Amino acid sequence: MTKAKLVYILSLRNAAADRAGQHIDYKGEPRYMKSPLEYLAEALDTTPLGDAYSLEGIVYDDDAQSPRDQAALADYGFAWHPDRQWIFPKDLRAQGQLLRDMLHAVPSTYRRLPLDAATRPAAKSDYERKLLDKLLTLQADVVVLDGLLIILDELVRPGARFHRRIVNIHPGITRIESPYERRGACATLDALHGAQGRKVTDWTTMATVPVPPVRKTGASLHYVDNGIDSGEVIFDVLGTDIAPEDSILELRWNNFNRSLFPALHQGLALLAPHIRRPSGAHTQGDL
Repeated sequence: MTKAKLVYILSLRNAAADRAGQHIDYKGEPRYMKSPLEYLAEALDTTPLGDAYSLEGIVYDDDAQSPRDQAALADYGFAWHPDRQWIFPKDLRAQGQLLRDMLHAVPSTYRRLPLDAATRPAAKSDYERKLLDKLLTLQADVVVLDGLLIILDELVRPGARFHRRIVNIHPGITRIESPYERRGACATLDALHGAQGRKVTDWTTMATVPVPPVRKTGASLHYVDNGIDSGEVIFDVLGTDIAPEDSILELRWNNFNRSLFPALHQGLALLAPHIRRPSGAHTQGDL
């Protein structure tokens, strides 16, 4: 069987917020925070996922000239370095390749511009074109997003080369009809507030209103569209109980291990038979 070529895209600053590759305090005991990327690398070597996919590259969007990104990555930096901790073990391999040698930077520099800047839309379009060129260079058949802290537009529009070829692993249930639905960048914190009987009504002021407690959360692998975690769900897992006294990292650890890793694994297994290589040759700049 021909393997689908998989490219993984993330924001390093999101992995840093999770303290990926480090031990965290878990109710007084240390536990290792394995990232979804590290989980996938291991699964490609030890499970049938490795017969369906070949990992071709790891792309990150962090901007080394951005003060905000510099602060977020103060403990990690913008590239693997032997004297600094990293988001995965330094010798981690997938299918014989060192992950640290598979990293590619495509900085989303448009984020430096104010949201209302007249030049921002063109700069965002330029970023997506550069990202497309990287995906074509890597000959990607399917793309997995994990904590990419931007919203894609041109890459996922109907008719675009990567329409329904980009999927996202999200630490929450994304089905809008579900009572456990948690979309957006603050899904884990939203779930923790929900377990405490509160709903955040304004993420800027953190204003809340009381609601009936919801003490369960999960994860979803879904197609990426132009919305916020609104694409069609491929597979989801509602497997994480929430204790109201959990810290954000304790809940994150639980949700990764009980819901997100299974959703990523089973979702990719379900997706594999349906992946078809884009028709025609991979052409630089074809959006």
